[in-house]
Amino acid sequence: MKGINKATFFIILFLACALVALAFFGLGDWIKGAGDIRFGIDIRGGVEAVYVPVGLDREPTAAELESTRNILELRMDELNILDRETTIDKANGEVLVQFPWKSGETDFNPQEAVSELGEMALLTFRDPAGNIIVEGKDVNGSKVITDSAGNYQVQLNFNAEATRAFADATARLVGQKISIYMDETLISDPVVNTVITDGGVIDFHKNSEQAFDISSKINSGALPFSLEAKSFNTINPSLGTGALDVMVRAGILAFSLILIFMLLYYRLPGMVACIGLTIQLSCQMLALSIPQITLTLPGIAGLILSIGMGVDTNIIISERIKEEINGGSTIGNSIVVGYKRAFSAVLDGNLTTVIVAILMMIFGSGAMLSFGYTLMTGVLLNLFSGILASRLMVGSLSMYNAFRKPWMFGARRVEA
Repeated sequence: MKGINKATFFIILFLACALVALAFFGLGDWIKGAGDIRFGIDIRGGVEAVYVPVGLDREPTAAELESTRNILELRMDELNILDRETTIDKANGEVLVQFPWKSGETDFNPQEAVSELGEMALLTFRDPAGNIIVEGKDVNGSKVITDSAGNYQVQLNFNAEATRAFADATARLVGQKISIYMDETLISDPVVNTVITDGGVIDFHKNSEQAFDISSKINSGALPFSLEAKSFNTINPSLGTGALDVMVRAGILAFSLILIFMLLYYRLPGMVACIGLTIQLSCQMLALSIPQITLTLPGIAGLILSIGMGVDTNIIISERIKEEINGGSTIGNSIVVGYKRAFSAVLDGNLTTVIVAILMMIFGSGAMLSFGYTLMTGVLLNLFSGILASRLMVGSLSMYNAFRKPWMFGARRVEA
């Protein structure tokens, strides 16, 4: 087998051990470990806050409240807060928001936790005289882009009416500034360089941090009115305070039993499968902890399902290799043919699951995003660890005479 030698197995084993250590302990402030995973309200509890309009001399309309809820949900999605619930109280003109604690939170201060959602101020674009050109409710969003020179820009998107108003303003303000305010706080005052007819961009040259900060504030300020937290309190975990410990113990026990079964029944391929599954699980932990994706109970279900698919992958491959050995093929040829014949079945099953997971992430929100994310990452990692890494390891070990025996692959044929 090309590209494989006797040392390949030990290189992958070393990388697997490094991944396990990284996944569980992290690496300082650069990489968060399993202990820094952000768990959902159902597992760890969280915060409940009631937001009300500020400075509004009338009752907010149902459409404005719905827009406010959508923007708050979008903001939490951007922060990877996937376990959240926002409800509208039309009678009192209030928006109720529930979301989980940050990872590493110890004092459980709801007032401090609410600040994570950012400013709830009204966004306005103003001319030098202080006249409002565009309000936050007319902003469809912004994003950070780069030009051909690698400079960072914030691209603005307005609705049709605001696009016309902004075009008229830039036509008369070339060489002057258009100021961007959150309530009465100035957050940016870019100079108009040319007439802008299709939204606009703000140049930040090489300052990526400032560009992302302004873009985040623009997106979060696209509210129909300013908001303030009228009240906030702590939410207890819906599954009980000991639920996480129970799930961790159950998960360790189940995973250990799977590894023991694979090792005893499939022997050499089973041992390789154990290493592959460990790589998959470690990478999934990192995929949750590093970007701080909220892990909810549905998310744990997605993780378990992807591990199950990883076990299926290894069983299919191991059985194909056994069939080839029992049919009289050599060990080396059985490994090559076994992986080749198992590949199409494994690929088809995994790709269809990835498509479903991606659709759930595109059209879903909240806990459904958590489920789709863990399922998608798990299945993609399964394709890597269950096929590529395991093939390299099995091929490497088969070069040692001690492992070139049918019994090592769970086969019945006796070598001549």
